[in-house]
Amino acid sequence: MGSLQFTKATKQRRGKAGKVDASLSKKLQEVKWGEFKIGDLFDKIRTKSLRYKTSELPSKATKEFILPALTAGIQNQGLNNFVPKDNATILKNVISISANGANTGATFYQNKEFTILQDAYAIRWKFTDNLLTDNHYLYLTASISKVIFGNYEWTNKAGWERIKTEKIQLPIKNDKIDFGFMENFIAELEAERIAELEAYLSVTGLKDYTLTKEEQQALDDFEKLKFRKFNVIDIFDVKNTGNILSRDIVENSGKTPYLCASTTNNAVSSYISYDEKYLDEGNCIFIGGKTFTVTYQEKDFYSNDSHNLVLYLKKEEKDRFNYLYLATCINKSLKHKYSWGDSISNKKIQIEKIFLPVNNFQPNYSIMKTFISAIQKLVIKDVVLYANQKIAATKMVVQSENNKN
Repeated sequence: MGSLQFTKATKQRRGKAGKVDASLSKKLQEVKWGEFKIGDLFDKIRTKSLRYKTSELPSKATKEFILPALTAGIQNQGLNNFVPKDNATILKNVISISANGANTGATFYQNKEFTILQDAYAIRWKFTDNLLTDNHYLYLTASISKVIFGNYEWTNKAGWERIKTEKIQLPIKNDKIDFGFMENFIAELEAERIAELEAYLSVTGLKDYTLTKEEQQALDDFEKLKFRKFNVIDIFDVKNTGNILSRDIVENSGKTPYLCASTTNNAVSSYISYDEKYLDEGNCIFIGGKTFTVTYQEKDFYSNDSHNLVLYLKKEEKDRFNYLYLATCINKSLKHKYSWGDSISNKKIQIEKIFLPVNNFQPNYSIMKTFISAIQKLVIKDVVLYANQKIAATKMVVQSENNKN
């Protein structure tokens, strides 16, 4: 798809999203609100104490360790380890809250079986006469998160005794919680976001997840690939990034990514407006120097530290897929050598070597591109199928409502 066509379609998609947001915002303004203490609506659930150490637990389910265990993490809804079901308190359809660490107050709705491991707890709706749906729980979770996440910290943890007196705002009708509004609002929000996702997948060509013969062959032959070492500076031009201190920026003041040495959100901490002479050119590999965080940056960006590095391919194969493959090669080849106390630098990287797949003793950029294209299709397949399933379900609900009318 041509860039002009892509830009036009993207603007149309964003325009529709803006109208949706305006419609939902109007509904929120028209509703009546009531204040409720969290502790008047929910009870903290008592759970058995588990003696496992997080470092000793698998991050993927095994034959014995099959039950997701909740910690204070924020990734994967805090469920990053697995424990045996034996002696564990098994929970489902409850709200979890992180009570420790940098993510204290992080709140999630857990609609599948899990248990509590450490530094977190779960709360359950008090009233049996109001059986909550998934949409009710999602609305309530967002309401709780709004008042606690970001308002507590390491020295002021979001424990139950503290947060149960916090007040949340909920829609009311006839002086009672309006569960109908909550259900419909979340359903409409989900339907609009799924429609936006489908439009994005169509515009970007990602709806096509069928592997070509070349892509399937690249997957089949992966174990047979031959790798050899290359000097980093023979493959890339390396330079230090600009240096804009966080105290000098205004967060969310623009549309240009502001990068830091973080593993989350592709190293983007905010989007800012700033003096363009400090811009670094995109379509490159970015290395957060102090933490050795390696990411591909498609767009021009600002950087928070001059210790960060940017790598630009010297050859003509400056393709996004090649950069994604190379970023992984750099990470696998060098990450084990560097830490906060012994960080990478422009001087150090000059003598480093990385392993790359080869053809006739030269970097095989063709197989890199094909392999990443195949991986992208495998990953996006579940997203496309999910979107199609949700859209079909939404159409059935709409059709059913129309038949009633």
